[in-house]
Amino acid sequence: MAEVKVTFDNADAYERFMGRWSRAVGEKFLDWIAPPQNARWLDVGCGTGAFSELILKRCAPKSLAGIDPAPAQIDYARKLLPAADFRVADSMELPFEDSAFDVVASALVLHFIPDRSKALAEMKRVVRNGGLVAAYTWERTATVDFAPYRPMMQVIESIGAEVFRSPTVPEGSLDGLRASVEAAGFKDIEVTQIEATQSYRDFEDYWSAQTPSFSPPGKAVAQLTESQRETLRDRLRETLPTGKDGSVSYSARAVAFKARKPS
Repeated sequence: MAEVKVTFDNADAYERFMGRWSRAVGEKFLDWIAPPQNARWLDVGCGTGAFSELILKRCAPKSLAGIDPAPAQIDYARKLLPAADFRVADSMELPFEDSAFDVVASALVLHFIPDRSKALAEMKRVVRNGGLVAAYTWERTATVDFAPYRPMMQVIESIGAEVFRSPTVPEGSLDGLRASVEAAGFKDIEVTQIEATQSYRDFEDYWSAQTPSFSPPGKAVAQLTESQRETLRDRLRETLPTGKDGSVSYSARAVAFKARKPS
């Protein structure tokens, strides 16, 4: 297995690959954190704006800002949600004043951040005293993987091909997540698992969504011979949960935390 750095320079492909999963988990995540209405929000690692859109639809925010290091993602988010304040920025050096927000949240981003302790410190800095900080990321460790691309990776591995995965981090487990949040000095810490199911119209819809060139499965598929690729497709058809209408449905699981900045 090889770890691969994922770059997000194709916002449309990313939206097809992960946007639906971000929304599915994000809805349950927002129910769990029970944020206040009329709050000043920051979405850390906003990507294409999938989670930001949920915030606007469900939480009646007073204001909404979002940051992401990828200009293509920010351009997409600005077109999707022109009323929000989206900026190209680094989660480890947030371009906001102290105590600027009531709620700081992050969706499917922690495992991409090189220094999570620094990012958590920045989230703590920009939220007000008593404010809410919360995040979720896929449950992934050295031994378990519940990300949406798990079915593809399992079959790639089964045919003896090289598997590419984004880095695993301690925050990909409940215990590791809690430990990092405690170390950052938050209070009222809670952690949980969130499971969500998504459906694809048919096998081809699943295949095209799960194999964009920037993604770990896409990079793995690109390394296959034509014969291996056909074997992969055949075995996926045999193993994926498929309905009578040809649709493909399965679940993925994230770990999440919510906590408050001490007053």
